[in-house]
Formats: sequence, structure tokens, C-alpha cells
Amino acid sequence: MTKISWRHIAAAALATTMLGGLAAAARAAEVTDATVAFLMPDQGSTRYEEHDFPGFKAEMDKLCPGCKVIYLNAGADASRQQQQFNSVISQGAKAIVLDPVDSAAAASLVELAQSQGIKVIAYDRPIPDAKADFYVSFDNQAIGKSIADSLVAHLKAKGVSPDKGGVLQINGSPTDAAAGLIKKGIHEGLDNSGYKILAEYDTPDWLPSKAQEWASGQVTRFGDKIVGVVAANDGTGGGAIAALKAAGVDPVPPVTGNDATTAALQLIIAGDQYNTINKPSEIVAAAAANVAMQLLKGETPEAKTTLYNTPSQLFVPVVVTADNFKAEIIDKNIAKADALCVDRYAEGCKALGITQ
Repeated sequence: MTKISWRHIAAAALATTMLGGLAAAARAAEVTDATVAFLMPDQGSTRYEEHDFPGFKAEMDKLCPGCKVIYLNAGADASRQQQQFNSVISQGAKAIVLDPVDSAAAASLVELAQSQGIKVIAYDRPIPDAKADFYVSFDNQAIGKSIADSLVAHLKAKGVSPDKGGVLQINGSPTDAAAGLIKKGIHEGLDNSGYKILAEYDTPDWLPSKAQEWASGQVTRFGDKIVGVVAANDGTGGGAIAALKAAGVDPVPPVTGNDATTAALQLIIAGDQYNTINKPSEIVAAAAANVAMQLLKGETPEAKTTLYNTPSQLFVPVVVTADNFKAEIIDKNIAKADALCVDRYAEGCKALGITQ
């Protein structure tokens, strides 16, 4: 009797397990019309409209043609982003991809969503004070170190003595945790390089105009002692270049960047910007779409690492200079020659071996 009872119990347990598995599979198959939100932080960089959202939408269309995708940009306003976050929840979003304006303030948004069973994928910028369901980004600390290392190697190759002067360091927004990681990486590259940091600035909301204003003051202050500028992205780098040119600095010392925006790529072609980071945002956006769908299906996305207690996938960036411009940008179809090599940039393209 006891044997039969245990057999029955075991059989019942097995049946329950199988039914549970079938139910889970059924639930996964039912995700065909969910609402997913893609909330970006600002318009200081053109990447969100030109690359991130198109990449996310294209992948979502493949994965879930019947899903609704809501895209909103907060315009560097944390309060507006909170309103947008609440709005997409009221519209029935079951997964929210969030690139926060203010990484600290975003913690309460994560907690709000998760309390209602909504999945949150932190995107590009981490959210240190709350455990999101997943984090997808390029490795921001590696980006900072890469652009700084690249600049230092260039200065040494050109025989620029550390005794001649130092570099300016232009960081991103102080409310952006990703900017903090880039800043940390820049210091890893500069602090033991032999080149001193003349001055350092955290750029409010990543605004190029603020970076330009600050850089103008430093040009007045340090003059030809500025042997290079490590700027955390292309917008702030472009602001520094504009300040140097406005002050009549010629030649412009090497300036770094990050994002491979069209404007920055043309500045590299012209010889005004030294480097940028080729990080096709479409790749990360597509990864975020896949993670969102896995979470909605009840699956566990594979995490390559953990950052701020959040399972994460971090992609490795590539530094682009004039030396590898054609191979990394043109040959890999990141940007087209006929879009870059126009007007005054045509001659620079020819010098880089780029033909239309």
C-alpha cells in the first residue's frame, strides 16, 4: 500500500511538473501583442533618434510583429521622464527599456514598475540604487579608458613631452551613472600616463554648449599648455573643438570623443577630432529588445556579468581614428561615404582612401 501511494505521489508530482512546463511554454507562446516602452534621456546626442530607437524597433518588429512599441525622449528633464514613465505604465507597458536622465532618481521608477509586475531593462546608463531586471550597454568604463589610452599613445608617438603641459578632461553629466563610469575609465588612462590633468569638468546634461563655454575659459587660462582634450562623448568633444577654433588655436590639439556621430566622423575626416568610439547603438538596442521579450516570456536572459547587483550584458567598444576610419566605419557600413564625404570633407576622404 505504501509503495502504491508513493508511486501515485511521484506520478502526480511528475504530471504537475510536466503540466507546469507546458503551461510555461504556453505562456511564452502567448506573448504576441505586448506593449513595450523605450524611454531615452535627451536630445543632446543625435544617436537616440538616428540609431538606438530604429535598432530597437526593427528588432521588436522581428521578434513580435503584433507588439506595440512606445518611444519617448525626456529632453534631459528628469521630471518629464517620470511623467513619461507613468504614462507608459498607464498605457499598459509590460516591459520598459529605460535610459535614465538621472540615474539616482530612476531607482524609484524601477521599484514602482516592479511592484506592478512590469519588467525594467536599464539601458546604456546603469541605475545603481535599484536592481533592474537586466542592464544592457556598452562597457562605459572601458570606453573612458580606451579613449584616454588612445590619446596618450598618440601624444607619446608624436613626442609630446609631459613637461610641455597637460590635458583637459571633459566628463559627461553628473546625474548620469554611465558618465561616472566613463570618467573613472578616463582617469585609469590618464592618472599614470605622465600627462597631468590641467582641469576637469562635469558637463550638465551632456550639453555641447556647456562644454564649449567651459573649454573657452580653459583656453584663456592655459593657452598652449593644452596638449590634448579627453572629452567623454562627441558632443562635448565638438564643443571643445569649437572653443579652440574660436580662440584661434592652430593646430587644434587632439580631442577625443565617443558615439561616432556623423558630425564627429566628419571632424575626424577634417583632422579636427582625434578619435571617437564606434559603438553601433543598433547592436545594444537589438539586445535590449531580445532581453525584453525573454523577460516577458518568463525566461531568464543570459548575463555575461553583474553590475550594481543587476545581471548585465556589456558590449566591447572600438576606438576609431583616422588610421582605421575606413576599415571600421566605411567598410563595416557604419556610415556611408556619400553621406560623409560632402563639400569640404571630400578632400579629407580622399586622403583616408575613401572613395564614393
